Amino acid sequence: MTSTAAPSRKVHRKSLGRRIADNWQPYVLLLIPVIITIIYKYGPMYGIQIAFRNYNPGLGITASPWVGWKWFERFFRAPTFDRMLWNTVKLSLYGLLWSFPVPIILSLALNQLRFKKLKRTVQTVIYAPHFISTMVICGMLRIFLSPSGGLINLIAGTQIDFLTEAGAFRTIYVASGIWQEAGWGTIIYLATLSSVDASLYEAAKVDGASVFQRILHIDIPCLLPMIILQLIMSASGLMSVGFEKAYLLQTDLNRATSDIIAIYVYEQGIVSAKYELGTAVGLFNTVINIVLLLIVNRIAKRYGDVNFV
Repeated sequence: MTSTAAPSRKVHRKSLGRRIADNWQPYVLLLIPVIITIIYKYGPMYGIQIAFRNYNPGLGITASPWVGWKWFERFFRAPTFDRMLWNTVKLSLYGLLWSFPVPIILSLALNQLRFKKLKRTVQTVIYAPHFISTMVICGMLRIFLSPSGGLINLIAGTQIDFLTEAGAFRTIYVASGIWQEAGWGTIIYLATLSSVDASLYEAAKVDGASVFQRILHIDIPCLLPMIILQLIMSASGLMSVGFEKAYLLQTDLNRATSDIIAIYVYEQGIVSAKYELGTAVGLFNTVINIVLLLIVNRIAKRYGDVNFV
């Protein structure tokens, strides 16, 4: 007895143009952010070539003479290059080391509060510093750390001008950053914890798990992908130390630790109008950040089985 195979039916797939025409509404909505991104993100990349030219505003970008790596070489040979690079990396690493775990710990603690009014009050208090401008924060720091009547000196019974101490600059920068941004950083972690199935907590309670055990075996595993994502994003900005606060807290006596690449870009690119040098340094920072992003992402993919890039 022979059996005949059923004839295969040819599947007619719609063309891309036809699929777009049938679902044009989402594509129209998508078109708006795409156009904005192209104009404001990719359009300005045309000016990157200034880093390789002896830029003359009268001639324009393309007519300015091509000088190759001249401005990069000048930056690398700057007398303070080693100090600026080391200060930038150190400030970023210290900030990452001390400030990154704080929002995670705060979100885990807030998630355990069962009194909604208390939880909302605490959240409001720790969110508030995020909305204070950097200028005001630096003004507050100068008042608190003043040798004459400053809060810290009154408590300690001393008259130390902390902002003139090079060794104290990194501590002031990192500690003030934690106070300002730690509460705001809890938002994304609390949103992740709110999606955890409540039945997991109930089952853990029935099994006799303590609060610490529930955090260790339920909360942290649920937060792990978001923690890795935040770590990747933080590592990708290692060379992008905030200019405003470092510049506003800088004094002649603490330049040994406060002199960072961002301030050099401002002084050379804006104050001295050396646009080529400022562009070259900015491009250098961007390349380093992209390399770090790829490295951290590869490590996260290998050891954490999480990949975002």
